[in-house]
Amino acid sequence: MTDLILRTFVRDYKNTEDPAVREKCGRVAGLVGIVTNLMLFAAKILIGTLFRSVSITADAVNNLTDSGSAIVTMVGFKLASKPADEKHPFGHARIEYLSGVIVSFIVLFLGLELGMSSIDKILHPEQNILTPAALIVLLLSILMKIWQCLFYRRVGKLIHSDAVAATAKDSRNDAVSTAVVLVGAVISLFTNVNLDGWLGAAVALFIIISGVQLILDTADPLLGQAPDEELVEKIREKILSYDGIIGMHDLAVHNYGVGRCFASVHCEVSAEEDILESHDLIDNIERDFKTQDNITLVIHLDPVVTSDPRTTQVKERVEALCRAMYPHASVHDFRVVWGVTHSNLVFDIAVPFSVQDTDSEVRERMADAVKAIDPQFRAVITVDRG
Repeated sequence: MTDLILRTFVRDYKNTEDPAVREKCGRVAGLVGIVTNLMLFAAKILIGTLFRSVSITADAVNNLTDSGSAIVTMVGFKLASKPADEKHPFGHARIEYLSGVIVSFIVLFLGLELGMSSIDKILHPEQNILTPAALIVLLLSILMKIWQCLFYRRVGKLIHSDAVAATAKDSRNDAVSTAVVLVGAVISLFTNVNLDGWLGAAVALFIIISGVQLILDTADPLLGQAPDEELVEKIREKILSYDGIIGMHDLAVHNYGVGRCFASVHCEVSAEEDILESHDLIDNIERDFKTQDNITLVIHLDPVVTSDPRTTQVKERVEALCRAMYPHASVHDFRVVWGVTHSNLVFDIAVPFSVQDTDSEVRERMADAVKAIDPQFRAVITVDRG
């Protein structure tokens, strides 16, 4: 069903690498949400008014708010597709993340509102008189919300959108909320027990927790979360596949929205090679990443002395010490300033954020290890985290 809807309104809808196709898919998802939620709102507000049911009326307002969330999603996709300008040289794609955060706050707000109304129902219970026809409408509403959840989930995965994924979870919460209203209505219809308020409070807690989690998930890209490990490995393997690249380090990946990836890295080349040839190699790598992977890559060239066996031997020993001390750390930008009374070993050590030692402690431990190789060695160490 999802593919049929997308195929009807978006030509070549599976080509989500195309920003225009991706934007259209997001707008279609928003339009579907607006239409279906307005239908649910109309049906529930009619039943809630006729049978004086506060819980169903509140559920109807919830669906009306969902239409507002869908509008936010549509506007977010539209604004995110705007090209770069002088004030926003990296484009506007992060607006999509903002729309996801807004939807998440709406979910949290609805959970708090439902919690307050549920507490009020616990303190002041009301007996609802519903007909089987009204219960059927609630059941159909649940089925519609489940379909919405599956629809948004499929679209979210297809276009890699956190905003649409957040809407999918919101629809799931709505299905649970309406199911609780239905259970309470059935119990009230056949018994004198009114659990509407208690069940509503349980659902409110579930929605609040879900809302907080959604806020954390959708805010991560705005805060600058770590890049996907698969992407990092792909970049690393591709760079090292070029003849003339000895090693790489200090890779930094910045995400300005889906399809807006910028990265910088230091690439080691032989110091004995002609500088113009090395520069040409770097240019080719940057161009390949832009045309083949849509990644704007900036490479800093690091010349490495490879013709001095003495320096190479010392470097290998320092790298071994580093791995023994910090298994996931690495040494780069290594050079030796040989002297008569002492020699300076100048290098950077990249350690993960998980290493508990402070930068000063890392430097001290590595400096002591270097001096253990040869008392005349003095280490000049820069610590990188990441």
